[in-house]
Amino acid sequence: MQSKVPFVNYPRQYKTLQKEIDAAIKRILETGELILRQDVADFEQNLASFLGVKYVQGTNSGTDALIFSLRAAGIGPGDEVMTVSHTFFATIEAIHHCGATPILVEAGEDFTMDMDRVEIALTPKTKAIIPVHLNGRMCEMDRLLEIAHRQQLIIIEDAAQALGSQYRSGNPGWDQSWRKAGSYGLAGCFSFYPAKLLGAYGDAGAVATNDEKIAEKVKLLSNHGMKSKTEFVDYGFTSRLDNFQAAILNVKFKHLLEWIERRREIAWMYNAGLSEAASVVLPYFPDERHFDVYQNYVLKAQNRDELAAFLKENGVETLIKDPIPLHHQPALGLSHFKLPYTEQLAKEVISLPMYPELANDQVEYVIKCVKDFYQE
Repeated sequence: MQSKVPFVNYPRQYKTLQKEIDAAIKRILETGELILRQDVADFEQNLASFLGVKYVQGTNSGTDALIFSLRAAGIGPGDEVMTVSHTFFATIEAIHHCGATPILVEAGEDFTMDMDRVEIALTPKTKAIIPVHLNGRMCEMDRLLEIAHRQQLIIIEDAAQALGSQYRSGNPGWDQSWRKAGSYGLAGCFSFYPAKLLGAYGDAGAVATNDEKIAEKVKLLSNHGMKSKTEFVDYGFTSRLDNFQAAILNVKFKHLLEWIERRREIAWMYNAGLSEAASVVLPYFPDERHFDVYQNYVLKAQNRDELAAFLKENGVETLIKDPIPLHHQPALGLSHFKLPYTEQLAKEVISLPMYPELANDQVEYVIKCVKDFYQE
């Protein structure tokens, strides 16, 4: 049965962009511009300009963006890299694939890294921190950078869910201007998985940096270590940003700002409609330092599983993220971390439909269904 409100709606977005998308694909097929062509270069430049960084290097995925950034920064066996358990597994996976050891800390009330726990968890082996900007909200970056500077640590941002989100310092001694996710650390890593705010029609990712050496190393790692067609200077991988995907992303990039604004409008509708629902906690964290883009709209809900079942019965698709916390997955060897708040989130969080093509009446229907569940 087709849902009244699907969690994502790829066909609807395609229909709104069909002429532009079809023209881009047709052009590539007719010209044979398939691998590392102008569309990739254009996308890298477009993203660098948008983020306010010097370099962007496309990759096959956000996961490879993380792995290559860590490798380029010299992270390897014997090093510890701090991050959170409340994230998509790729963040932790990337640390493992570099031969380093993940150190997991709690998330805070806004689902991002709890900065009060960071300094406590540091050891002499800690070499890097990966803050995860989750659900379209950035971490408290000025506080993290202060810790990193004092302890001489590398920051690699996992900005996969935060393209376009912004943060400005609350420290009077710091630059008070807005800066975008992915522009703070040594490198910022992005995913363009189809469900992302800017999504390809398959896997795609990118690394953003102001460091020329990091950019060059990521470029080599993503394309077999090839400096030219005849010169190999490193052992790399096949992890290029596909030219088809770059062309599609360039079409979509023109709509990015309006999509961000629409997501924020939908979030305000959810906030207003559910503000008096005592059994849910909204992702509403008003302050003057964050500009949230609402990649996801995530509630903390009482009787979460029953709510999800009720919404499904009424044609509303939702997503429950990690009902088993990542550090409780038996095969990963991370069960020694004690993260009670993260474990509580695993029992409570539920994501409601959130995408620009969502109609107002669909949003209102979701709100009604949530209210109906708790009034029964």
